[in-house]
Amino acid sequence: PVHTVQIKDPFYMGKYEVTKELWDEVRAWGLSNGYTDLQVGNGTYASKGANHPVHSINWYAMVKWCNARSQKEDLTPCYTVSGATYKTGSSDAVVCNWSANGYRLPTEAEWEKAARGGVSGKRYPWGTDTISHAQANYYASGTSFGNQSSGGYHPTYAVGGTPYSSPVGNFAANGYGLYDMAGNMWEWCWDWYGSSYYTDGATNPRGPASGSSRVGRGGGWYDDAGYCR
Repeated sequence: PVHTVQIKDPFYMGKYEVTKELWDEVRAWGLSNGYTDLQVGNGTYASKGANHPVHSINWYAMVKWCNARSQKEDLTPCYTVSGATYKTGSSDAVVCNWSANGYRLPTEAEWEKAARGGVSGKRYPWGTDTISHAQANYYASGTSFGNQSSGGYHPTYAVGGTPYSSPVGNFAANGYGLYDMAGNMWEWCWDWYGSSYYTDGATNPRGPASGSSRVGRGGGWYDDAGYCR
């Protein structure tokens, strides 16, 4: 449901979605430093280039990759399991040290704050209630949610068979200078999903203590406008 929250703690957000090039660089370092099972990424889809976002990464691998990137850059890892830096396995006992200076996933509320780019009350990161292929890589279907395009997949990225992602930074940034906050690739958040969790007046919410799945936001190249809003 529509609800109001407050984000009072400052945070940084990556300018671009994580590229395959950056994923591979950190993954190679991690595999040499105790991160034994970081996924290769890109699954069954062909990689379209090093500057495209990495995909087919599960939540556990993404969290461990954040730790590896933190250690690679001599920062304090955010994620631990039983007090030890989270490096391997698929653990739901992972906890986050919110005061650490390393890389982490945003909470869902932080993600939405960042995605809105300083605008409120609008469907999309560019500050309008409409969406078109000029603004995002998504599947244009029907006229719902302000869809202004037609013809299905983005015509630039549906050449030669299976449609695919666009290079990061290919479309205009939002008001905070962030790219692809709608469409292109789904993005992981920290939170468990819980349908009864969301209430008005929450400050710095970090999601319920448990749930059936972690939250993804933003939609992707294969999703229609309703998922990108």
